[in-house]
Amino acid sequence: MPATNATRPLDGAQIDQFIHEGFVRIDNAFPRDVAEEARAILWRATGCDKDNPATWTRPVIRLGYFGQEPFALTANTPVLHSAFDQLVGRGRWLPRGDLGTFPIRFPSPDDPGDAGWHVDVSFGFENPDFMSWRANVTSEGRALLMLFLFSDVGPDDAPTRIRAGSHLDIARTLASAGEAGLSLRELAANGFDETAHRDVMLATGNAGTVYLCHPFLVHAAQPHRGTRPRFMAQPPLLPSAPLSLMRDDDGYSPVEQAIRLALGN
Repeated sequence: MPATNATRPLDGAQIDQFIHEGFVRIDNAFPRDVAEEARAILWRATGCDKDNPATWTRPVIRLGYFGQEPFALTANTPVLHSAFDQLVGRGRWLPRGDLGTFPIRFPSPDDPGDAGWHVDVSFGFENPDFMSWRANVTSEGRALLMLFLFSDVGPDDAPTRIRAGSHLDIARTLASAGEAGLSLRELAANGFDETAHRDVMLATGNAGTVYLCHPFLVHAAQPHRGTRPRFMAQPPLLPSAPLSLMRDDDGYSPVEQAIRLALGN
């Protein structure tokens, strides 16, 4: 459903979808021409020729942080800021000046090597072993997982796979581990089998689409079977204050409401 009201871009049904399914899609979250400007910068950084598929020799190229104007504009549109307020809470998140890393996926018959189901862990990054990075039930260090589409993404263009509702399963898994939480190695020990019964949705859409996802949502990449590379960013929205599952004023954000729902509160 397109977002047309920058003051409150998400309606009640979309908020409910976020709480129960773990994600919401916002069409036209940033301008298409800005996506094109950003894509031109990314193409140059890949070292590939956009008009010569013979130069597309790898299934995925990961690019670092970009803070140029198109990227800063993309992360800070009025529609997105208002949606952050609705999902995380006004004053509870930090603006972004960049969009983190870009996994650029190219059409290829080869296994990209990174297409397993996972959650994005959010603290413990001082440990050089990324499998030791952690998440806990209050999502320390992450308020949202976000998917920014910088190219048109159809079903064959390696859209991110999403297990709808899996954030509820992960919240229950994390609850038993307390504030220390679990490492990615511990979370992945059973292959995220507790979420295997969930329906799989695809993060498709036109350039300018953004998916705002619960930080516990289980998702996965997949091989690219289309014809044009897929450009996407997947930054976190960082919290300015810790999530709380016990508020005196009952002012729970939808992110917190989803965790409380999972825990039977």
